[in-house]
Amino acid sequence: MQRVRFFARVVGLAVVVLVGVGACALDPQTKDAGGSTPAPVGLTEAASGASAPPTPERSATSPSAQPSRTATPKPTRTPKATATTKPKATPSRPAGCPEGEHQRAVEKYLSRLGGFGTLSVDGAQSAADCAAIRKFQSRYGISPATGRAGPTTYDVAKRLADTDVSRCRAGSRLTFCVDLTRQTVWAMRGGKVVLGPTVTRTGMSGYATPAGTYSVGGRNLKEWSNPYEVWLPYWQQFNGGIGFHETTTYLHNGAIGSHGCVNLLHRDAVRLWELGSIGTRVVVIGRRLGT
Repeated sequence: MQRVRFFARVVGLAVVVLVGVGACALDPQTKDAGGSTPAPVGLTEAASGASAPPTPERSATSPSAQPSRTATPKPTRTPKATATTKPKATPSRPAGCPEGEHQRAVEKYLSRLGGFGTLSVDGAQSAADCAAIRKFQSRYGISPATGRAGPTTYDVAKRLADTDVSRCRAGSRLTFCVDLTRQTVWAMRGGKVVLGPTVTRTGMSGYATPAGTYSVGGRNLKEWSNPYEVWLPYWQQFNGGIGFHETTTYLHNGAIGSHGCVNLLHRDAVRLWELGSIGTRVVVIGRRLGT
C-alpha cells in the first residue's frame, strides 16, 4: 500500500512539472505567431530612426523572405524634348531681393528718371531691376536699401518723376527751386538743371513753409538753432528764420516735418552749399499737403 502511494505521488509530481514547462513555452510574450524572436529595440531604432515599436524580423524560412522571381523591369527611355515640348525658361527672382507691391510702377518711374540702370517695365523683379532700385534707394536715403519696391520707394520715385522743373522761373541766374507739393528741390542756371530734382521735407502743419521768391541772406556751415537747440549743418537762410539745411532726422518720415525750413539729405545739402552764395535766388512754389 505504501508503494502504491509513493508511486502515485511520483506520477503526480511529474504531471505538475510537465504542465508548468508547457505554459512557459506557449507564453505569447516570448515569441510572435510566426515563431520568431523580436529584434532588440535599440538596434532597430538605430537603423531606422523610427520612434514606433520595431517590427519583428521574419524567419529565414518564411515564404516572404524568399527571393522574388519577378523580372526586374527595364528602364524606359525618356524622349528628347523637341522645339515644341521644351518648356520656356522663366527668369528666376534674385536671391535676397524681394519683389515689392509697387514693382511695375517703380520700374516705370525709374526708367523715366534715368541714370539707375536698365529696367524691364514688366512688374517682375530681376537682377537688373533689383540693382537699379537699390541704387535709387541708396541715392535718396531710403532705408533699408534692399531693392524692394515698397511704399516709400514708390512715393519718392513718383514725386521725382512728376516734378516739372519748368515751373520754376529761374532765368539766367542761379536759382534754388522748391516744390512744396511734391516735396522736391533742384537748382537751375541759364535754363538748365544743375542739381536734382532731389527730395526734401518742408514745414509741417502749423509751421508751413511759405511760397514766394526770396534770396539767400545768410550762410553758416554749422548753425545753432536757439529755439530748438539743435545744430543745422550747411545752413543757408532765405526767409527770416527759414533756410536750407541738412536734416537731423530720417527724411522720409512723413509723419513729421520741419518748423518751416527746407530739410535736405547730406549730399544734397553739401552740393547746394557749394553752389550757393549770399544773394542766390530762391523760388518756392506749391503747398505741402496737410499744411
